[in-house]
Amino acid sequence: MTKKQPEYRDYFQLGNPLTKFKSVISHKARNKMFRHFMSLTNPKRQDKVLDVGVTPDTTLPESNFFEKLYPYLDNVTMTSVEDASCLKDIFKGAEFIQTMPDEKFPFNDKQFDILFCSAVLEHVGDYPQQGLFLRECIRVARKIYLTTPNRTFPVEFHTYLPFIHYLPRAIHQKLLSLMGLEFWANTQNLNLLTKKKLLSLVPINHAMHSFMYCNRLLGLSANLILYIDTTKQSAV
Repeated sequence: MTKKQPEYRDYFQLGNPLTKFKSVISHKARNKMFRHFMSLTNPKRQDKVLDVGVTPDTTLPESNFFEKLYPYLDNVTMTSVEDASCLKDIFKGAEFIQTMPDEKFPFNDKQFDILFCSAVLEHVGDYPQQGLFLRECIRVARKIYLTTPNRTFPVEFHTYLPFIHYLPRAIHQKLLSLMGLEFWANTQNLNLLTKKKLLSLVPINHAMHSFMYCNRLLGLSANLILYIDTTKQSAV
């Protein structure tokens, strides 16, 4: 039986006039996080790298920023639930392998030296699904660098709305539906995390090797950065 292919998902609200403004902020923030990634993981040319969550979008400057900046594309594997195979023609040397929602990654245990994942965890479903996703990241890679928006930041940048995401999830989603934002009212498409909740998803056997960082905007923590190094034998 042929599996149904995932549909294209407009995570960027490309038709929204505010997207261009957000793109400027996002591009700057992601460049900063890339520099942090390089400093923290110190990748070598021979390291096998998996980028989880590439996008077929090529219109925004921050889309697939990792591939635009990473110097060793010939050792990069890109993956997404969307068909982003077009990226192979853009980022020469990198490989693309499509994954399916709610399924294990089609990769072997510790196949990669480093896994990079930016702004994906908030889109994989409820907390149990997020936990499974994180465990898959840990399974296939030795070092994991993962970013996700911080739920405590005053503005929710998917909807461009302030403060209402502080409300209980059922109320928040009801308000989004009333405003015609049904896509974002679905937990499968948007489930924001706090620092405490993100840390709670880390398996106990890897908790001592996990480190939390924040990317700040206007002095406030806008993005959470989770780094897990499974090669360490003791906490640093």
